[in-house]
Amino acid sequence: MDGKSLKQALRSGQTVYGTLVVSTFPKWPQEMRSLGLDFVFIDTEHIAIDRLELSWMCQTFRSMDIAPVVRIPAPDPYMATMALDGGAAGIVAPYVETVEQVQALRGAVKLRPLKGEKLQRVLDGRAPMEDELRSYVEERNADNVLIVNIESGPAIEQLDKIVRVPDLDGVLIGPHDLSCSLGVPEQYRHPVFDRAVRTILGKARAAGIGAGLHYWAGMDQQIAWAKDAGMNMIVHKADIISFIEQMGKEIGELKAALGGSSDRNVNDITI
Repeated sequence: MDGKSLKQALRSGQTVYGTLVVSTFPKWPQEMRSLGLDFVFIDTEHIAIDRLELSWMCQTFRSMDIAPVVRIPAPDPYMATMALDGGAAGIVAPYVETVEQVQALRGAVKLRPLKGEKLQRVLDGRAPMEDELRSYVEERNADNVLIVNIESGPAIEQLDKIVRVPDLDGVLIGPHDLSCSLGVPEQYRHPVFDRAVRTILGKARAAGIGAGLHYWAGMDQQIAWAKDAGMNMIVHKADIISFIEQMGKEIGELKAALGGSSDRNVNDITI
């Protein structure tokens, strides 16, 4: 799936599937190709990936028809353009709470290469683009996907306005930050958290944009939110989470069978 197809799927309500990738091992994309993923989520906010590694990852996944969706370190338009220049098909901006932040990101992702006063006038609606320029900008950015993280109570309060920003393709819930903002840290089955998730998903889909969640704490909840609340962008776990879970299970079975200690020092992985 390329960026244009991902954008169309998000807006139409089609469910798309991806996972978080933290490994930069060169053979990893080839092996992941067999999973049937529509996109991969590459997180440069929390994971130590430099610009060269990021570009290599994006270009490789693109060549395999898997859309690389990159979370940038901050909701910064310059960081967004850097990721796009490296090959990202989509941008996820973290911890967005205002329309102004989304508009700035829209300028970087959907209206490039416009900058400065010219861009601001277009964003403000003070000066429409010339016909020739509009055609050029639309064609140049047709494959770019813009998604914002909704991760706080204030973001939910502004959500009706945020989802109406032109050219926004989807919202992605960050469960850890959201749970902390709501005062129920890591209590992902708490009614307050569940209501917030359903509110975010519902408002996004009602606005005709994608509604997603990066989640690792229960497939039953993912299925319920997809079936009942409209979630159509599924970011399931991460390569490192799946490795720890499966390897821990198998090492435990080996130790149990061979009389070894079953003690495990397991910490939840939160990304």
